[in-house]
Amino acid sequence: MKDVKKDFPLLARHPGLAYLDSACTSLKPAKVIEAEASYYSELGACAGRSSHRLGREASSAVESARENVASFVGAGTEEIVWTRNATEALNIVAYGLDYSKRKKVVTSALEHHAVLLPFMDLRERGIIRLEIAGCDDRGHVSEETWAKAIDRDTALVVTNNGNNTSGVGQCTKNLARITHDSGALICIDGAQGVPHHRTGFRKDNFDFLCFSAHKMLGPTGIGALAMKKEQMARLQPLVRGGGTVKTVSLSRVEPVSDYTRFEAGVQHYSGMIGFAAACEYLKAYGMENVEAHEKALAAGMRKELEAAGAIIHGPIDAQRSALYSFNIKGAKPHDVALMLDREGIAVRSGFFCAQPAMEAMGAKDGAVRASAYIYNDLADIGRLGEAIVKIKGLYG
Repeated sequence: MKDVKKDFPLLARHPGLAYLDSACTSLKPAKVIEAEASYYSELGACAGRSSHRLGREASSAVESARENVASFVGAGTEEIVWTRNATEALNIVAYGLDYSKRKKVVTSALEHHAVLLPFMDLRERGIIRLEIAGCDDRGHVSEETWAKAIDRDTALVVTNNGNNTSGVGQCTKNLARITHDSGALICIDGAQGVPHHRTGFRKDNFDFLCFSAHKMLGPTGIGALAMKKEQMARLQPLVRGGGTVKTVSLSRVEPVSDYTRFEAGVQHYSGMIGFAAACEYLKAYGMENVEAHEKALAAGMRKELEAAGAIIHGPIDAQRSALYSFNIKGAKPHDVALMLDREGIAVRSGFFCAQPAMEAMGAKDGAVRASAYIYNDLADIGRLGEAIVKIKGLYG
């Protein structure tokens, strides 16, 4: 497998760093940083608005980026809406759907707060009925549990194809079939799935797919919502403003019906171009190689954690990205994270914006999360294991 550490300027600046916090945000290769900067140095104009040369070139660059990102997830170019991140994409879906005929939304206790909070808000306001599927203490929701919850009153099913607490996502292809058999729509939180596994929006028959650039080597502040074209005119925009209408008078507004309906105002053009560059980088690396590399890292991480006597939360032997949440008996998660930082190892601690999920898996006070990506190697994983043994020794 190609050693890509040299492609990441931050690792060159911090050569002793084992960065194991990619589930929070990934590092950025030089090509992505350069691509994002190119907007400011070479274009600088409004896309989709100004007809002068720089405006036309900016428009072309943005639409090329849209095509690139769409291709990466197996969607059509006109099925991609730019968002700030996966959270905004999920909110667009949650608040844009019509629940007048079907009021039920089904999700699980294992979801990120970005999924739970909008729908809990809609529940509190009496707009929807929310059914939250439970899980076992290893963080598994059975297909039978999903099937039982989804019925003819269900408007939407929302879940993930990669979990940010365990690295194990739901079987979304089967779940999409069950959902559509009931006449409902399915929305996939792809923030932790799209960066780590090949995703097929059309192939797997998703209605909505939400994902963020910064989880997959791209810039912060830019994400995307892949949406079936027939949903474009039905879903109500979260924000209204310039660029979302055909005509406006003081008595009547005629909105557009395509993806621009959801892209009000001047957009994060540099981020879009950087997002596309991240997709190109991952395509060149090969998503099959991403999966194989992470599988090896996950196996190594499990071995080190078990040898060190750490308490692992979530499935242990499921196929996963290189992500584990764990605790050391007697130690507070934040203390462990700080001690690992002193060893040059960056991890995250807490509930990871998924408190119900962590509590369901037995981490009542949160946990430590180590998450690796393509710029990590087994030496990084070995350092984590050695440091955990050292820390565990402090607690007897």
